Amino acid sequence: MLADELCARASPMPPPIRRPVSQVALDAGRYDGDADSGEHGSGCGNDGAAVHLCIATVLLSRDSERRRTETGRSLMNTVISADGTAIAFDRFGAGPPVIMTVGAFNTRSTTEPLARALQEHFTVLNYDRRGRGDSGDTAPYAVDREIEDIAALIGGAGGSASVFGYSSGATLALQAAASGLEITKLVLYEPPFRTDDSHPGLPADFAGQLAGLVAAGRRGDAVELYQTKAVGIPPEVVSQLRHAPFRPGLEAIAHTLAYDATIIGDLSLPAGLLATVTAPALVISGEQSPPFLRAAARATAAALPSGRLHSLAGQGHDISPEATAPVVADFLIT
Repeated sequence: MLADELCARASPMPPPIRRPVSQVALDAGRYDGDADSGEHGSGCGNDGAAVHLCIATVLLSRDSERRRTETGRSLMNTVISADGTAIAFDRFGAGPPVIMTVGAFNTRSTTEPLARALQEHFTVLNYDRRGRGDSGDTAPYAVDREIEDIAALIGGAGGSASVFGYSSGATLALQAAASGLEITKLVLYEPPFRTDDSHPGLPADFAGQLAGLVAAGRRGDAVELYQTKAVGIPPEVVSQLRHAPFRPGLEAIAHTLAYDATIIGDLSLPAGLLATVTAPALVISGEQSPPFLRAAARATAAALPSGRLHSLAGQGHDISPEATAPVVADFLIT
């Protein structure tokens, strides 16, 4: 899909997206595009980070009423987390429950195509993490609050559920499982762990830097800091994206970047934590993803007591429902 077409859809009232599109994956996945992929007509590039960011805006700016209703039936539900925060989710299908957890710069729109692809066999609870989309937020932030959000969703699902985690959402899913929640199985799509010194880590105060920028009213600077330091987009590309039509959508949830930064830490592989996660786990990696993410997937699967690795042919860090859903369904059913 051309970048111009995607950007055209990023208007305040875009038409519904009926076919699957490549999803944004900008949470420490590391940029693997071209430094020249910045502006293209309306401000998107032909590939790499520019297109990913434009897709993010298409998803973030969808008509919320279309997302909440389908043929007159209400999709959006809420559960109340332990601290009183309302967590919004859409429920699809019928069967064993699966909870979808997204990563940075993402709302539940990112995983909606995959949720729909799984609804034939599962009850899929596709939720907005706190502070984004239709979910509420309560200060101060702590990773434990997000784990409590998943616990509330599990409670609403009947007391146990499988969890699908995407990128930094996969890191969150692992922390939730290690906390002792009733998670029956885990599917982890490319958790962004650093496995050797070839990849730079993140500074200890990275989350604080992001929160400070947002508190000072500098949401755009927070977006750019995450893009350059966590994602690895070259500064010259970031500057080209500064006035792109999708930028307001990213700034709207910029306060949640500190949340993801807290979750991923310095990106080190948490071998000790992984050793405590006994639930069967499938780690998915795209064969065309950056080497950093492929190595992270291998190391994660090896460190999990009941982990296994699956490489998706022809895929990258973005979620293709057609390629991903059969693999997820087969693992969760067997």
